[in-house]
Amino acid sequence: MSSTTSPAAPAPASDETGTTLRLLWPQWQGATAANIEALFAEQPYETARLGYAVGSRVLDAVLPGHVGPTAVVPVTTTDEGLDARDGIEAKDAVLRQLSAANDVIAAYDPSRILTLGGECSVSVAPFAALASRYGEDLAVIWIDSHPDVGTPSSDYHGYHAMAVAVLAGHGDADVQALLPATVPAAHIALAGMHSWTEDDIPNANEWGIASFSPEDLRTTSTALLQWLRSTGCSRVAVHLDVDVVDSDEVVLGLGAETGGLSSFQVRRLVSDISQAADVVGLTIAEFIPRQVIALQRLVRDFPLLPPTSSGPAASPTASPTGGAHG
Repeated sequence: MSSTTSPAAPAPASDETGTTLRLLWPQWQGATAANIEALFAEQPYETARLGYAVGSRVLDAVLPGHVGPTAVVPVTTTDEGLDARDGIEAKDAVLRQLSAANDVIAAYDPSRILTLGGECSVSVAPFAALASRYGEDLAVIWIDSHPDVGTPSSDYHGYHAMAVAVLAGHGDADVQALLPATVPAAHIALAGMHSWTEDDIPNANEWGIASFSPEDLRTTSTALLQWLRSTGCSRVAVHLDVDVVDSDEVVLGLGAETGGLSSFQVRRLVSDISQAADVVGLTIAEFIPRQVIALQRLVRDFPLLPPTSSGPAASPTASPTGGAHG
């Protein structure tokens, strides 16, 4: 794969290899019930709402094996904590699981974190931990159709659409209190963003978050790499919401978003970023494996299969928004 020529990346402050943690976080509560029902209508809501949890397990199964520790953030599959409070749907579940994620990450003290979500908010805890570790030397590149700069005062109350705002320090006070660090807005860039709500998008400009549309990135990564260079950061955390891929090519997320980047362009972009800086964080989020979920429902309660159960979302290794928002 050809890559865009860019200035040499600044050398990291130290040659720190350390531990790379593979973090499975099947969080689904960040998407609102209304969003799930509207964008995944082909499945009953009780099945559809857990789509992001299934996506996390599928990613873990199909991606290359990990050399190093793998940990799972415990996520309930019940109705516990789903009430809206303070402008955030499922706030109690969000807070409980964010705290659990912090504890899991702290137990390993990793220098690098690969996170498999789960909806977009699964980047909050790992990126905040990396920000605590690397301070001003960390940049965040958010590859997503949506800006995720919502706040509790936004019209949409899904927490996954607030993830960037939280990382920049503009989230709910109870959420912010759980984070070990935030990322300066000047060190955050939105890449591939082309779908937003009018009440939220002014936040990015007001806070000083850079933004690059698909048209800015279709043929070259130069504009983004120049921004990255301007931050002076030698390390970067990359968030990939799979709905950034043009839905005319393939629908990977909850909703169909046309006009996005092609899969080739996304691969080129991530490759160019990895050559320009030290990637210490990578999140893959918002994957909804529709065929897998349909198959699960088809064979549910078949003879010789264990009965379905509710409880913490589990992964074989250890123990969902999108659409117009996540």
